Amino acid sequence: MSAIPYLALISALAGLGLAGYFYTTVKAASPGNERMVFLMTEIQKGAKAFLKQEYTWVSVFVVVMMVLLAIVITPLASISYLIGACLSALAGYAGMTVATMANARTTEAAKNGPGAALPIAFRGGAVMGFSVAGLALSGLSLVYLIFVVWLEVDSAFEIVTAYGLGASSIALFSRVGGGIYTKAADVGADLVGKVEAGIPEDDPRNPATIADNVGDNVGDVAGMGADLFESYAGSIIAPIALTAFATGVTATSAGDTGVVELLMFPMMIAFAGMVASIIGSFFVRGGDSTDSKALSRALHMGTNVAMGLTVVATVGIAWWMFGDIADDADGNPLGLAVSVIGGLVVGWALGKCAEYYTSDHFGPVKKIANQSETGPATTVLGGISAGMVSVAASVILILIGVGVAYWGGEQTLGTDGGIYGIAVAAIGMLATTGVVVSVDAYGPIADNAGGIAEMAELDPSVREVTDALDSLGNTTAAVAKGFAVGSAALTALALFKSFELAIVQEGGSLNLNVGDVDVFIGLFIGAGLPFLFAALTIDAVGRAAQAMIEEVRRQFREIPGLREGQPGVVPDSARCVAISTDASLREMIIPGALAVVVPLVVGFIDVDALGGLLAGALVTGFALAIFMANAGGAWDNAKKYIEAGHHGGKGSDPHKAAVVGDTVGDPFKDTSGPAMNILLKVMTIVSLVFAGAFV
Repeated sequence: MSAIPYLALISALAGLGLAGYFYTTVKAASPGNERMVFLMTEIQKGAKAFLKQEYTWVSVFVVVMMVLLAIVITPLASISYLIGACLSALAGYAGMTVATMANARTTEAAKNGPGAALPIAFRGGAVMGFSVAGLALSGLSLVYLIFVVWLEVDSAFEIVTAYGLGASSIALFSRVGGGIYTKAADVGADLVGKVEAGIPEDDPRNPATIADNVGDNVGDVAGMGADLFESYAGSIIAPIALTAFATGVTATSAGDTGVVELLMFPMMIAFAGMVASIIGSFFVRGGDSTDSKALSRALHMGTNVAMGLTVVATVGIAWWMFGDIADDADGNPLGLAVSVIGGLVVGWALGKCAEYYTSDHFGPVKKIANQSETGPATTVLGGISAGMVSVAASVILILIGVGVAYWGGEQTLGTDGGIYGIAVAAIGMLATTGVVVSVDAYGPIADNAGGIAEMAELDPSVREVTDALDSLGNTTAAVAKGFAVGSAALTALALFKSFELAIVQEGGSLNLNVGDVDVFIGLFIGAGLPFLFAALTIDAVGRAAQAMIEEVRRQFREIPGLREGQPGVVPDSARCVAISTDASLREMIIPGALAVVVPLVVGFIDVDALGGLLAGALVTGFALAIFMANAGGAWDNAKKYIEAGHHGGKGSDPHKAAVVGDTVGDPFKDTSGPAMNILLKVMTIVSLVFAGAFV
């Protein structure tokens, strides 16, 4: 058992090695002609400038949190927090760097068909995927080894939990800031370009096009990477924290039989998932067809192989680690394997549910496209109803997952093992994070590749290939969001239970009786908080987009020959990049701080009210995240479905209505929705880390 943290560390380093290998293969590919290289470089410069400024701003928040942790917990907790924050930022930066390098190379490869382009885009995404998983697991393994195994410090498990808080802090600001940036640029480019000026998407005449492509990388790559980094680390920390606070284990007793198995099982599953993801990544191969179903099969082959290997490994690990414990408790060692596999299957099912509601192969998106025949109002209504219906299906799935995981925990560990089963189910959802993020990060690369093809004025056949890859990218993003939000619900539940146990361990008590007025007040504050958070982020996109729209209109009005596409007339793209950067950084502060400040303020006033707040936020936040992500994805693919030639095709009135729907959905699916699951976990993990101070 003592070797497991070292095994996890070795597998994490192997994942980072694979990321390095994929980086070299992508870099070796041709980036195309001089115009393509110029566009790629402009996107790279904009993305790096944004991340540099964002991390500078966020570093102030990180320093404040470090001081607070050092005073309230221990200076060592602030070190653990800093490690989590730095590695999360590094993962986002590494993924963004290679994504902005892979876009032009994917465009160039698309000249030879999807069989050549798909592997380039996937490998570019795989650098992100294995950087996220490798850095998260290696950092967590090292923190555990240093503070629990080697130094055996007091409050060791609070220090380990602070690592997750560091990751959450970066994830929250990266998701919110990146999401505001990308959607401000996207909305500005679409409304003025496609609707007002009647020019194609990613047209080189549009001043916001470069900013839009930069946004794909800072929001959907760097932001998403920090999000999944935090989700992955949090899913491993949750069962470790739960075990520590339930048993009162210290660093010196962490190797005792009966406790060490519970502490090491999450790391062992992470080890198996990492190895399975590495193997699965080599099964992604492109074919010659631009049919989205064929491309989907090729892309998802890696995920399916990784999931299958993880299932087999989980059964063996559970039997090996819990055989003796289960015999003593008259239980079944495979119960926890059922919990983990149940989480994996439910995560997959949530992804498939998202795919059903967001893919143009199925009824909901086709229905929205049909409703666009009667204008923007019916288009918007169709997307809202599709998103809301998807919540019902997702809630049923998550409840099945909770029930199965709880039952599995009880089968192995007895009546007190159900919550532990739920905690490890979240690891099941994210065990194959390496390959899941690879598939997700592929989407923005394909999107950028299409933009470069349009701006470089390449043959239309190239754009056909990149459009086919991009359309699939919307669905893969929805699938990854299903995994992320499902794991957020389970992880937040486990952390919530850990918070309750931590309060008791510190000599306090937690009352969750909704008949008591303080709990009731907290419940309503929590229920309303996700809506306030969503409103603030959508408002932020609206204000930033307004500035972008005015700038694009100004350039079309004041630069002679720009709108007409006269030779030698180029837009001032740098100005649009600067507008998105400044607006997004300014607007991210209040929503980001809200997630940390509110639970701290309520917790210091009344712990019972904080318990109600966390419960209310978990329920409404989960539903709102699913609704916004799926509604936004459905609107986007309804627009793409029409652009493929249905209902009049590009430039038709239904297309203009669908563009409006897509514009409404942009902040839903790429800003507010994805940030919601981080909001839930940040509030819960802040409450857990500061539980002793509240009491």
